[in-house]
Amino acid sequence: SAASDVYKRQDMETPTMETRSKPPSRRVFLGHVGRVGLAALVAPSLAAAEPEPKFGAYLFAHMMKQDYGRLYYSVSRDGLHWTLLNEGKRVLGDEYRGHPDICRGHDGRYYMLGNRSKNQEISIWASDDLVAWSKVRDFSPDISKTPDFTPALRYHGAPKIFFDSASARYLITWHSTCEKPVKEDPERFWSGMRTLYVTSKDLSHFSEPRRFFPFDVATIDVIVRREGDRYYAVLKDERFPSFDCPTGKAIRICSSAALLGPYGKPSPRITPNFREAPTLIPKLDGSGWYLYYEQYPGVSYGCSTAPSVEGPWHDLYWQQYEVPADARHGSMIPITEGEHDAIVAAFGV
Repeated sequence: SAASDVYKRQDMETPTMETRSKPPSRRVFLGHVGRVGLAALVAPSLAAAEPEPKFGAYLFAHMMKQDYGRLYYSVSRDGLHWTLLNEGKRVLGDEYRGHPDICRGHDGRYYMLGNRSKNQEISIWASDDLVAWSKVRDFSPDISKTPDFTPALRYHGAPKIFFDSASARYLITWHSTCEKPVKEDPERFWSGMRTLYVTSKDLSHFSEPRRFFPFDVATIDVIVRREGDRYYAVLKDERFPSFDCPTGKAIRICSSAALLGPYGKPSPRITPNFREAPTLIPKLDGSGWYLYYEQYPGVSYGCSTAPSVEGPWHDLYWQQYEVPADARHGSMIPITEGEHDAIVAAFGV
C-alpha cells in the first residue's frame, strides 16, 4: 500500500533512504529526581531537594540496522567509546518494539517507551535496574482531539519521555502527520509531521494531546532536557532541504522558560542535513554536552559537543568517538558505576 511504502524509511524492518567562553555553572536536569517514591507526586519541593545519583558511565539503548525496532544495549565509561553488549544479541525479546527512549522517573525507577505495533499505540515499560523490564501499559492518545491539528491517520511516531522534577510530571512527545501517504510523493507524508504531547503525574492518567510548538514547521524526533532555568527541545527539522530551506532534515534546538513553552524560533542547524534521532548526554565532569545523531539509513553516527545546550556546537573528529557498527535510533543516558557493572554482569560483552 501507499502507506507501507512511505513508512519504509524509518519504521519498517529494512528502511530505505529518502531520495561562551568558559562554560556556565548550571545544574542539569535529566528527567529524574532520585528515589523519592510517591512524595514526588504530592510534594514537588521535596523532589527538587533530593540529591541526584553520582554518575560514572552511560547506557545506550538502541536498535540495530539488521533488526530494526528491537532492543540492544551498549555502554560507555566516557560518553565517547561504546561497547555493544550481549554478544550483539537483543536484551529483550519480541515483546518489545519501537525507538527506545528512557528516563529516570519520580520513584527512582526507569521508564522506557516503545510502540506496540506500527506506531499505533505507545507502550510504557518499567525497570528497577535497567536489566529486567516489564510492560506497564499500552495507551493511545486520541490525536483527533488535538486543537489546531487534523491527523491524516492514527500515528504515534517515535515517542519520547522526559520527567520534569520541577513540576513532578512526565512529558511524552511523538510525531503525527496531517498529510496522507502518497506513494508517488513520499515527502508529502513527512512534511505533514507535527510534534504532539501529553503530560502525566503517574503514567496512568494523561492529559489530552496538544501541539508542542507554536511554529508551523514539520518536526520529528523531539527530545526535551532542562539546563539551569531553561528547557531545551532538540528536534529534527523534517522539511526537505532546499535553497529556501537549508535547515531541512537537520538537527536544531529551541528553548523556553517553561516545560510546555512557548518555545522560541529554532536555531540554525547544528548538524549536516540528513541527520535524525538526536540523543543528548552531559559530560561526567560537568563541562558540557555530547549530542549524537544518526546519518540515516544506518550509515553512521555523528557526535557534536558544546559547553551548554544553547551552544556553541562543533562536530567531533570521527576518530574521537566510536559507536557500534549498525547501531540505530536510541537513547543515551548517564548511569552510576554500580548500574554499569550490573548491566555488564547481566549481559556481558
